[in-house]
Amino acid sequence: MGGKGRGGRARTQRKHFRENRENVWKRPRPDPNSGNDNKDGNGNTNPWEPFDSQSPAFNEYYKEQGIVTAEEWDTFIEVLRKPLPAAFRINSSGQFCGEIRAQLQNDFMKSLKAEVADGDEAEAIRPLPWYPENLAWHSNFSRMQLRKNQALERFHEFLKLENEIGNITRQEAVSMVPPLFLDVHPSHYVLDMCAAPGSKTFQLLEIIHLSSKPGGLPEGLVVANDLDVQRCNLLIHQTKRMCTANLIVTNHEAQHFPGCRANINFFNASAAGNELKPQNSQLSFDRVLCDVPCSGDGTLRKAPDIWRKWNAGMGNGLHGLQVQIGMRGASLLKVGGRMVYSTCSMNPVENEAVVAELLRKSQGSLELVDVSNELPQLVRRSGLKKWRVRDKGVWLASYKQVNECRQSVVIPSMFPSGRSRKNQAEDNHNSELGETRLDGSTGSSVDVADAAVDPLHEFDEEVCEFPLERCMRIVPHDQNSGAFFIAVLHKVSPLPAATEKPINQKSKSANDRSHCKLPQAITDVDSVDINAIDGMDESPSEVEIDLNKQGDYNSADEKSPSKRPVEDVKDDDGLDSSAADGMDKQLSEAGLEDNLIDNEVSENNLEITAIKDKAEESKEADDGGTDPNKSTVKRKLQIQGKWKGVDPVVLFKDETVIDSIKTFYGINESFPLIGHLVTRNSDTNHVKRIYYISKSVKDVLELNFSVGQQLKITSIGLKMFERQSSREGSSAPCSFRISSEGLPVILPYITKQILTISPVDFKHLLIYESIKYADFVDAAFGEKASNLMLGCCVIVLGKGSNPSSDVIKVDESTIAIGCWKGRASLSVMLTAIDRQELLGRLSNRLEHDL
Repeated sequence: MGGKGRGGRARTQRKHFRENRENVWKRPRPDPNSGNDNKDGNGNTNPWEPFDSQSPAFNEYYKEQGIVTAEEWDTFIEVLRKPLPAAFRINSSGQFCGEIRAQLQNDFMKSLKAEVADGDEAEAIRPLPWYPENLAWHSNFSRMQLRKNQALERFHEFLKLENEIGNITRQEAVSMVPPLFLDVHPSHYVLDMCAAPGSKTFQLLEIIHLSSKPGGLPEGLVVANDLDVQRCNLLIHQTKRMCTANLIVTNHEAQHFPGCRANINFFNASAAGNELKPQNSQLSFDRVLCDVPCSGDGTLRKAPDIWRKWNAGMGNGLHGLQVQIGMRGASLLKVGGRMVYSTCSMNPVENEAVVAELLRKSQGSLELVDVSNELPQLVRRSGLKKWRVRDKGVWLASYKQVNECRQSVVIPSMFPSGRSRKNQAEDNHNSELGETRLDGSTGSSVDVADAAVDPLHEFDEEVCEFPLERCMRIVPHDQNSGAFFIAVLHKVSPLPAATEKPINQKSKSANDRSHCKLPQAITDVDSVDINAIDGMDESPSEVEIDLNKQGDYNSADEKSPSKRPVEDVKDDDGLDSSAADGMDKQLSEAGLEDNLIDNEVSENNLEITAIKDKAEESKEADDGGTDPNKSTVKRKLQIQGKWKGVDPVVLFKDETVIDSIKTFYGINESFPLIGHLVTRNSDTNHVKRIYYISKSVKDVLELNFSVGQQLKITSIGLKMFERQSSREGSSAPCSFRISSEGLPVILPYITKQILTISPVDFKHLLIYESIKYADFVDAAFGEKASNLMLGCCVIVLGKGSNPSSDVIKVDESTIAIGCWKGRASLSVMLTAIDRQELLGRLSNRLEHDL
């Protein structure tokens, strides 16, 4: 649903979703043109071998950190070197959830018994004991085995089909854990800060939709964010299978995610503002998931190429960014809300050190929750209270050992005590070795070489003061899985005041928009200044993403701490809409974003400016002269909305079209359409798709409009109506058909263009795709279908003794499809894979009824 702006990058294609990282478990095909590349001296072909799954640096590092005991180290490493078994989750809110679970228990568990792979597992597939209601399953086969073993072909095809439809999600088992500890309710506003590729987002959507009735929508919503626009498209592709109107996908750096704090005084004083006054004054969330970018060594079993790349500096370089994302998540969290911080890394510098710094910075506003009684069957280990930092081959037990030249890389928060440079300077103030540094502080002049020579035990071993044992670490050999770290935080009060760093900016003219950096922008992950204001909002400016400058990283969901320059944008009065004026300020959490709002332009102002510019542009065109710089700005306002390269979100208010849709389908007045329809095209006369949004999404959208569109929205809502572009469709009374994604939501409210069909005719319709009215087995149905108006119609699978009854009752088991009523025949509007899935479900139901 994202788009292409003028002069911008083309739309993301499916080819961009492919993995860049090589699959080192897969044996490559032999090259028939090659010579003796794979032959030994005797001419015999040597078997292909994967990369060495070992790393001396990895072994030394984690033995020293003590994440597992010395006695179990060999078992730990042995399991890490084995391919990861496949796992998947049943969509708990899906229509066929119960049927799929029964099929796994009664069919595949029995038929696959003879195919148990080598290992300690007694069963080929089994439900994960710690996941509620047997909805998550563990397979004793790797993905490679599923693809290559002919005996597993039927099971593999089942997984592929149901995953494509959205009935199951193939996901690493440990990746399913963080959303469960969020304790999400259907009424909650949930933020997934680093969401792509979307498996956890899908899981969160399942939870909020769990208790929804047919045609009903939950009160809550999920905002899924990712910094990479291409990965946002992958996220959209993944969550599209959920068919939800309660999702917003955004494209921001997580550490700069906008809070959309509205200036209420401005709206109270403005007549135009009264019309746009949002339901909420700021964007805050009941639950926040911070599954942050990490070094990813917990995924070694599915990404064994990490073995050859691994080094201790990977975790050190991401620590500062992880703290920033965590603090931003905490600032967006409501008091009383819950936040989960998680990584797919085993490194304490990325895990316990970050959690300790969050607790330290929050000064009591956050508390670490003891969740040892939740999910009791999940095998987990307590968090560490002491660890060491390794830098340039040197073990550091305390910040005292860090040389001056490395203090921009190795920072105090990496250590258990978190003691800052100032604390260390005070400790060394009376030391004979004390000296004044360039930054004015006092510290030791011990060289890093001296630190390397000194025995480690001569330095005091630091122990963290916070109850980090409440964190949990999942290790691979405990339950044949990957590794993961999870910490659950509860917000008990607003965050304390924070100090904003000055922003040095030169005055710029409206026509000279050079790039500048925000105070929190990460320019070098190895030299992060975490003392800058945590949670500073990203200015509502245009963000350009250079996809060729992505960092080299690995994680369970392949998150990327990429670097993005941010443009300053000035409004028509020359006001700078960036974050601050360059002065030191003390800002409370509640007032942190006020300075971002004063210079924002309301949606009405944008529309008025666009109309005005359009008139001026037309006049200039007649005169034959145009200022190139000015015309560029006008195009952005007219076509792209607030953000470069992203289609604008426009409320669809064309009453003529809306009334024609309501009349044609007989949509009940209890189903709200006005105010709940949006498009991604500013030209409402050429709208191809209309999306439906829930009330919660509508409230957030109104808030976003009121603050000048701070949110960069790449996807919003559920595709409900789509223009029929065929020649026959253009002559239909209603030019918009109901999309298959939106049909389950609107189905209970349709009173026209809807018929029930017998199972036999329904099966024939799925098989043959198009049937003439006279060819239906049930002649009465064929006659009714021929009497429908030309255009889209809805066909519902009948039940009971009179399957073609005119009385239609919709419940959780109702199966309905969209069809096109032509002049001579009835045609199915479904993809081949959807038809295949429905045929399978229909066969199961018919067998059950017999």
